[in-house]
Amino acid sequence: MIETYQTLNGSSQAEFKDKGSRFIAFAYPILSTSDVKKHVDFLRQEHHKARHWCYAYRLGVDGNIFRANDDGEPSGSAGRPILGQIDSAGLTDVLVVVVRYFGGTLLGVPGLIHAYKTSTAMVLNSAEIICKNIEKTVSLRCDYPQLSEVLHFVKMYHAEIIQQDLQLDCQLIIRIPLANYAMAIDAWKKMRTADVLDEKKPLFKYD
Repeated sequence: MIETYQTLNGSSQAEFKDKGSRFIAFAYPILSTSDVKKHVDFLRQEHHKARHWCYAYRLGVDGNIFRANDDGEPSGSAGRPILGQIDSAGLTDVLVVVVRYFGGTLLGVPGLIHAYKTSTAMVLNSAEIICKNIEKTVSLRCDYPQLSEVLHFVKMYHAEIIQQDLQLDCQLIIRIPLANYAMAIDAWKKMRTADVLDEKKPLFKYD
């Protein structure tokens, strides 16, 4: 079972030139398709004199969400080479946009493929690549006397509390690295004083 994935730690930029055309590549870490629209719209405004704003992205730890956009370039000459470089680098949750300023000389499909592939490789090579844990999120409820023990296991298994509500009882939303998930759930289960839900389905519940 895969327990980690690679993505970018931050944005980066690189530029490739061929026969007067400029290919300015921008790489971003993203979490959703709304991030894609935000970055592409910004670059369209920032580089409004450019001819094309081609891009590709891959999302999700399983990589099942992706798109390659040629933005008016010949079919398959821009978006696919960009996506191919993202995949060659083994990355996900990544967007690359290549802004092209036309230099007056046609490059042909092979030339365009080379330019978009090269500019994407350059920007990814200049980026900081990090390895992240695949995580699962659970909801947990316990009484106040058990909170310290719950938090002990949060720390032990390198989990993270992303939301908490400490009123009549203690309700926590916890993100757990997949590698430690089974051990953390088993530890809370042995407490016999906490309710744990995974994606709104009870894993176990005590009255």
